[in-house]
Amino acid sequence: MARRSPDNQRGYLVEIFLVSFAGLLLEISYTRIISFKLFYYYTYLVIGLALLGIGTGGVIVAISNRIRRADTDRILMWSCLLGAASVGLGYLAVARIGIDTNAIWDYGSLASFEHVARLVGICLALFAAFVAIGVIVATLFARRAEAIGRLYFFDLLGAGLACTIVVTLIGSIGPPSTIFLAGLVLAGTGLSLTVRLNQRPLTAVGAVLGALLIAGAAAPDLLPDPRTDASKVPIDRDHTLFTSWSPIFRVDVAEIAEEGRLLFHDGLLGSAIYRFDGDVSSLGRFDADARALPFTVENSAPEKVLIIGAAGGNEILASLYFNAGEIDAVELNPVTHSLVTDEFAEYAGHIAEHPRVDYVNGEGRSYLARSDHDYDLVWYPATDSYAASNAASAGAFVLSESYLYTSDAIVESFEHLERDGILAAQFGEFDYENKPNRTARYVGTARHALADLGIDHPTDHILVATTGGGDLSLSTILVRRTPFSEREVQRFTESVGRLSNARLRYAPGYMTEGRNRLVQSLMATDHDALDAFYDGYEYDIRPITDDAPFFWHFVRYGDVAAGFTDPIDRRDFEDAIGERVLLLLLGIAVLMAGVFLLLPFARIRTVWVELPKKGRSALYFTMLGLGFIFFEIALIQRLIVFLGYPTYSLTVTLMSVLIFTGVGALLSIRWQARPARVVPWLLAVLVILTAFYAFGLVPMTNALITLPLAARVVIAFLVLAPLGVCLGMFMPLGLHAVSGLSAFPREYVAWGWAVNGFASVIGSVLTTILAMTFGFRAVFGVALVAYLVAIALLRGLTTASPQPTSAQ
Repeated sequence: MARRSPDNQRGYLVEIFLVSFAGLLLEISYTRIISFKLFYYYTYLVIGLALLGIGTGGVIVAISNRIRRADTDRILMWSCLLGAASVGLGYLAVARIGIDTNAIWDYGSLASFEHVARLVGICLALFAAFVAIGVIVATLFARRAEAIGRLYFFDLLGAGLACTIVVTLIGSIGPPSTIFLAGLVLAGTGLSLTVRLNQRPLTAVGAVLGALLIAGAAAPDLLPDPRTDASKVPIDRDHTLFTSWSPIFRVDVAEIAEEGRLLFHDGLLGSAIYRFDGDVSSLGRFDADARALPFTVENSAPEKVLIIGAAGGNEILASLYFNAGEIDAVELNPVTHSLVTDEFAEYAGHIAEHPRVDYVNGEGRSYLARSDHDYDLVWYPATDSYAASNAASAGAFVLSESYLYTSDAIVESFEHLERDGILAAQFGEFDYENKPNRTARYVGTARHALADLGIDHPTDHILVATTGGGDLSLSTILVRRTPFSEREVQRFTESVGRLSNARLRYAPGYMTEGRNRLVQSLMATDHDALDAFYDGYEYDIRPITDDAPFFWHFVRYGDVAAGFTDPIDRRDFEDAIGERVLLLLLGIAVLMAGVFLLLPFARIRTVWVELPKKGRSALYFTMLGLGFIFFEIALIQRLIVFLGYPTYSLTVTLMSVLIFTGVGALLSIRWQARPARVVPWLLAVLVILTAFYAFGLVPMTNALITLPLAARVVIAFLVLAPLGVCLGMFMPLGLHAVSGLSAFPREYVAWGWAVNGFASVIGSVLTTILAMTFGFRAVFGVALVAYLVAIALLRGLTTASPQPTSAQ
């Protein structure tokens, strides 16, 4: 007969550490899988589903009589083993379920219902993997109320440690292997418990499960490749020259012809590598290419060029052909960089080793800010220009932030240009004649930057042309701090005339070609009348800044909501699909959170009715869930430029916030009996920190951006520490308070955990909507208000009440 574990004497700190470690590995790895399988903006749903699964585990603890009667070791053993199995099975389901998200909007059709069901199926497979983790955490919190601070500390310490290594794991073994590694950690924890409880049959089951997970982690080729959305390019392993995951996006290389190889970024056409034999004179094709336009204004070749977003090196070749003296080329994705420098270096003519080329792996804004060079040409060849040829990609980019095209980026570029240096940007336009939104927004953003430099009448500072025709054209925008001379404008217009299918869209003193004159009208509008001009246009093309860097967001949410029930035009992929999907995800998050987190309490309604102060506690834990996620996501965004990579910002921010939230939880132990002593200090510190993060963080990081990366990581880690400590106190203080309000501490703790999860699930999607509409400073403000409300509510929850007898 199995012996009962003496769970009253154990702390379970190692177990909660390992479980949280596995959960964070799982969460971040799935953001990469879902970004590849679906689109970038679905990654927010992954965060919400992880929180939903964890919260649901807490609900199960509250309503299950079997769990209530079981000892702690058995609950953890079964949860770890079932959780490990759900990780493996969940990945298989996520990978194999095919979906066409565009079909969702064919309202009333069988395809619409089918693909909504498929999306829900993917969500359930993701969500299920986190339920066991929630059961473990909620069980330990409810049964160890007196040690919540220590448990919460080890919970967050495990998640923080996972943050430190997950980027390395994704870049080395890939997200599928990392997911199976997370499952293996759960299986190993469960296996150790089977040994402790002398459960020999389950020990054998755990060993087999662990072996299967080891096979998946060590040999990812055995696993099915995720099936991409029908609007993406299907990836066929047998006809792909090269595949590699990175923390930024997955790269697949396909050969289209002897002279070119296409690079697919997360299943979308992203760039190309062209065969080069080292003979620059053989590159005459650029004479008839839009890449010639940045070199046509000046009478002489630029001495120094900076290319931000160099990708497969096509712009490097163009710069060599047009006799640029020195070329600094920056590429964000380490995989793409390695293709040019290693895997396909010979095919690309070893351009990275050319004596006039310095091809580096880095983030463009960070590289520019740290550069001490002045350039004649700073060129943003638009990482989306290739992808625009894939019609569905417009929706893919609509919710992705970009700090390369903001007004702040343009000002930064001017600071690294010679007096007459040129800033060049190129964008793929899906339908220029009807909606030149990208071009118009960049022109407006350039005007905004010039105005910041004291130039309110920029008519002689901007040139615009398009090349190509039909459903796809490529816009070229040239901007300069000093006016273009008449001769320079003439050289530009003559060059446009020599290109096939090219049209002049704006040049001072010249008539615009084509029927759409939006850019011409924008340039002709007086500075004081710009607001009225933007308000009068049906799409949102206002300038963007670092505070709200959503360049591809053109449709106002009021318009999206008003037209939500209308079917989409499949020929018009750029019209509100991304915003519409985000609202759909918000609806799915609310529905699933309500079903899995709140509705189950009906099963224990007699107990639930007895819980006092439910309204106050619900609002308290709601405010914590919203405020925490608002702070977290806004800070991730604030540190992207400073740390140089989005993934560095994600992991450093999560690591710091989680670890120091754990420290705060540990410190909260001393104030659990008298929280009123610490609350005024928390209030004051939160107000100061919010003001600093909203208005002082960027100036500080800009001043320190020239420091080495290691120093910047340490600074970011420490700058976030005070906030983590403050936020970490609220959850254990609240859970400890409600656990003492009734004779049902476990049920009340589970209720608080569920409500907090409900708010976090919604907040993970709502944060993006708020940032896109009002900016990240506003998100900081809303986060502060949420915690101020929570502080006001906490006092009522800590009112003395008879201490209940704790049931095990």
